[in-house]
Amino acid sequence: MKMSSFAAVIGFAVAAVGFSAVAKADPAGEWRVADGTATVKIKKCGPNFCGFVASATNPGKDIRNPDPTKRDRSTIGIEVFFNLKPGPNNTYTGETYNADDGQIYIATLTPNGPSMLIKGCVPNGGACGTETWTMVNK
Repeated sequence: MKMSSFAAVIGFAVAAVGFSAVAKADPAGEWRVADGTATVKIKKCGPNFCGFVASATNPGKDIRNPDPTKRDRSTIGIEVFFNLKPGPNNTYTGETYNADDGQIYIATLTPNGPSMLIKGCVPNGGACGTETWTMVNK
């Protein structure tokens, strides 16, 4: 009887290790955008994730921001991902701000080891675009 209990504990431990090996990857880290001109730092913000511009080869001002009081701020440090929540199939969904056009889009991030697929869509079923980012630092 003791051997059965021991085997059950070992079986549970092996299952737990196996489960942790396939646990969901999160998007935390610093990521280089597809064209290589900037990096974005994604981190936990409360229960979800958010992301900020960490560096840029040619940083500019947020001149297309719909809020006129924010148009003179540098693009370095601005929050570009908001409220990213875990979803199905190793995805995180929330919103993204695009300083190039001053618009908010629906964002879906899919981390996959050293790369991450970024999908941005116009709200309410509009057009979508994707690109792949590369991890710089975890």
